[in-house]
Amino acid sequence: MVDVPPVLLDRTSRTPLSVQLADALRTATADGTLRPGDRLPSTRELAAALRVSRTVTSAAYDQLLAEGWAGGRRGAGTFVLDAPSAAPVPTPRVVAPGAAATELIDLRAGSPCLEVLDRAAWRRAWRAAGDEPPDRRPEPAGDPGFRAAVAEHLLRHRGLAATPADVLATTGTSAAVTEVVRILPPGSRVAVENPGYQRVVGALRDAGAEVVPVPVDADGLVVEAVPTDVAAVYCTPAHQYPLGRRMSAARRLALVTRARTEGWWVLEDDYDGELRYDVAPLPLLGALGPDVVVHLGTASKILSPTLGVGWLVAPPPVRDLLLERRTRTGLRPPRAGQRVLAALAASGDLARHLRRLRRELGARREEARAAVTAAGLVAEGDPAGAHVLVPLAGPEQEVAVIAAAAARGVALDGLGRHLAAGAEDGVRSGLVLGFAAPDGAQLRRALDVLTQVLVEAGNDRGPGSLQGDGPAVA
Repeated sequence: MVDVPPVLLDRTSRTPLSVQLADALRTATADGTLRPGDRLPSTRELAAALRVSRTVTSAAYDQLLAEGWAGGRRGAGTFVLDAPSAAPVPTPRVVAPGAAATELIDLRAGSPCLEVLDRAAWRRAWRAAGDEPPDRRPEPAGDPGFRAAVAEHLLRHRGLAATPADVLATTGTSAAVTEVVRILPPGSRVAVENPGYQRVVGALRDAGAEVVPVPVDADGLVVEAVPTDVAAVYCTPAHQYPLGRRMSAARRLALVTRARTEGWWVLEDDYDGELRYDVAPLPLLGALGPDVVVHLGTASKILSPTLGVGWLVAPPPVRDLLLERRTRTGLRPPRAGQRVLAALAASGDLARHLRRLRRELGARREEARAAVTAAGLVAEGDPAGAHVLVPLAGPEQEVAVIAAAAARGVALDGLGRHLAAGAEDGVRSGLVLGFAAPDGAQLRRALDVLTQVLVEAGNDRGPGSLQGDGPAVA
């Protein structure tokens, strides 16, 4: 085993420590400080040497394993590889239907289920969008037909009463969060869920906000843990990402009440909001507190991220400031994707697609849960969305399971990647298991591999060792 390589971590940087560590190890491999075949220190040893939590070192190794810079050998440790292209642990690439089976089948969360998309309806919508005449002038708020379609969609599918004038088009959730933060005072503090959506964390920091991690439990964001001096709170109440729980009614009321009392804005990311398989969803935060809630939605998970279409419904003061900034800077979302979604809605194809999507993903969720149960574990999360949480015993086991699955052609996602640097203590390890990306045959093959890997990991550590005993969340 090589000594701990020289690594400098900047604890004042906004870049997470795990990302800094992965970058440093990658650089050490590229410049020859670490050579192919070198055995890396264990996550425990490296954490002790660098005086960081093991979640930081595990997340860094997880990233290097996924990229192919390092490879894991069961019982032997983690080794430096020649290069990503030569790695025995393949680089995680999404397998599209019909793609070569030698690529990794993607069981990570966050991808849409393209298999159920009616390609004929998709083509019709694009043709209809192309039939629209060219715009004579920019429209900062978005295409009028799109805004009307979103208002109808929110009323029919999410129970949010909004007029087309209330809706602003966006290019997606992260971009919308960035826009909202840029109208706040510079350096504003924004509370976010931990574990949570790290892409939004990056967007917040890029916009100049100070990110404040707040713990999540089985009822959602712990409202009483939010500091009093924040300007806004970002959360995913419909299906918390990545733990898969919905925010309870009591928590929703408490969050809206504190926002009104203390002058916060609440950024409600309606992640997986259209995808519920048991009972009707709870009232949106935007319906409970239209005066303090900025409701955010996107077509990325229900259709495709390449469409580049999202929306927000905000209180008039926020909406006016956003429109003023768009007019002043020339920022405006492209209208082509907006017109495609409007055409899908007008023809009824969007509603039909959502019904097919719910049926398909509901069935896939049961397949994923069965695969986890076959390994003697329990998949956690509400009957909603396109992922479940599989608790594991600790960060080392999380990394080992991900590496073992990758060696057999399956890409998995660890919970450690979704934790805020410096706020990892008390958060249990596990897999954030997605089931939307592959086609049906690929999904079944990947779930078979998952069961085998989990069984083997349990046998290696003894009966019952996979399931963590601590609290599910911080």
